[in-house]
Amino acid sequence: MKKYKIISWNVNGLRAIISKGLGDFLNTHNPAILCLQEIKATEEQVSKILPDALDEYNKVYSSGVRKGYSGVATFSKETPNSTSIGLENNIDDEGRVIKSIYSEFILYNIYFPNGKKDKDRLDYKINFYKNLIEILKNHKKNNDKVIILGDYNTAHKEIDLARPKENSKISGFLPEERILIDEILNLGYIDTLREFNSQENIYTWWDPITKARERNVGWRIDYIFVSSNLKKNLISSDVLDKVYGSDHCPVSIDIEI
Repeated sequence: MKKYKIISWNVNGLRAIISKGLGDFLNTHNPAILCLQEIKATEEQVSKILPDALDEYNKVYSSGVRKGYSGVATFSKETPNSTSIGLENNIDDEGRVIKSIYSEFILYNIYFPNGKKDKDRLDYKINFYKNLIEILKNHKKNNDKVIILGDYNTAHKEIDLARPKENSKISGFLPEERILIDEILNLGYIDTLREFNSQENIYTWWDPITKARERNVGWRIDYIFVSSNLKKNLISSDVLDKVYGSDHCPVSIDIEI
């Protein structure tokens, strides 16, 4: 069996997080797989400034058509058997998904859309979720071992944000968004953090404009979900809320497969 530390982090700009100490973070935590969201850069823009700590990693990028927007990257010490960009039957021109197939599991690194701008973006977000759910139904039929991680842009339960009542009509905590998380979990997926920690006041994103992190007025919108056939393989799950550099903090799991 192999042990994996897998870390997911919305870095709000890969070039920015490199300058803020990504190399030190890697040296401290030494993940087997590092999945980043909202990289806001192309491979060409970052390839020459990546920290030395990433030299041993296989690197896969998905950047959107729009410059300086969205984008995901997956860095893995073990080279996956195959990788693909985007969700099946869906044009991913915003660089939101990398799928990596390993011998032991399938990993989705996803930056889910934000629906706050207007109804069109909310509809886009909901359809994105629904497309993913159809794919997950096929994985369930095949009994695939699947890990889905990233910035879900949705707080699932009232415990997952500091002010649920005030945000009940705000995208990110709308009933029609939260029910989509329910649908994923109803397919047998596990919110890994809640397997180990049921405490309140655990968040992964804080509004930088209002300096909400200083008061811990946040949202838990970054998750690592695993299929139920991986539950027995979980060792730990954590929110690395002492790590700074972005308006999000990293989340992690340790798993042995």
